[in-house]
Amino acid sequence: MNIAQISVVVPLYNKELYVERAITSILNQTFQDFEIIVVNDGSTDNSAKVVMNIIDSRISLIQQENGGVSKARNTGIQESKSELIAFLDADDEWMPGFLEKILKLRSKYPSAGIYAMSMKNEYIDSVLVTHPELKDLVPEEGLLTNYFKIYKKGIGIFCSSSVAIPKNILLEYDGFKVGFWWGEDVDLWGRIALRYPIAYSSSVGAFYRQEVMNSAVKKRATVDVHPFVLSANEAIINNKVPTNFREDVKEYVQFLEFYTAKHNAYSGNRNLAYKIIREKESKNYYKKELFRAILSTHIREKSPILGKVLSPIFSRSRK
Repeated sequence: MNIAQISVVVPLYNKELYVERAITSILNQTFQDFEIIVVNDGSTDNSAKVVMNIIDSRISLIQQENGGVSKARNTGIQESKSELIAFLDADDEWMPGFLEKILKLRSKYPSAGIYAMSMKNEYIDSVLVTHPELKDLVPEEGLLTNYFKIYKKGIGIFCSSSVAIPKNILLEYDGFKVGFWWGEDVDLWGRIALRYPIAYSSSVGAFYRQEVMNSAVKKRATVDVHPFVLSANEAIINNKVPTNFREDVKEYVQFLEFYTAKHNAYSGNRNLAYKIIREKESKNYYKKELFRAILSTHIREKSPILGKVLSPIFSRSRK
């Protein structure tokens, strides 16, 4: 039995309206030597039936009790047969040449720990066009040797649906951390980036969507800590952060702490937001941004109309 050159893992939870579109985008790839592993993470809708109605021998459907997206991805990793594993969320889709380009990156940069492409969504067509300040840090194509210098700016240049990772590296890092509903993907990217370069193409490989119902639920949930803050602090204590990364990693951790506090402020938990920032070594501009977020939330609660008018002011990106 021939082993496919690449395995595609699709975590699935209540995406009956979108999963067929996602799988179709895989089947329409210019490169066709793949297997598709769909992990149904306890969906309560007709998601699994939709998958079963797609007839293609390369698709396998695994059923498991709900355990979260990390557990679903990890199940797919364990069940995969290929040496390279790509991921596609069930509400996203790939551009037709995604897998072909990923395999070219792997051939050209065999030392990389992650192979990634840019993504677009409903609001942006290109990360680099939207953020020209990244042009000196991000090549059109090449190796990213310091992931943290880019990500400490709070700008993501790829997502979980635009990456592929060698299986041996995923197993080396025990896959995605279970028990976190956010940040579990960038936590893994960060842990890998402490040791390996990332091969990157600024060409758009995926269309990333934030499904309205799930994102609305997440916005209301509070968060104590970002998973990579835990990973980074452990790496720093154990002296596993390369010297040339150390300051950038520390600044990235500060950004993630601010981001976590800001999320809690917008979720209505201002006390937790204050606590996170108060206990951390946050820069003054993070504290100012947090104050703006809390003030914005307070105004929207007291006067929704005024909050809507002032929203563009409060949502300005820091420079």
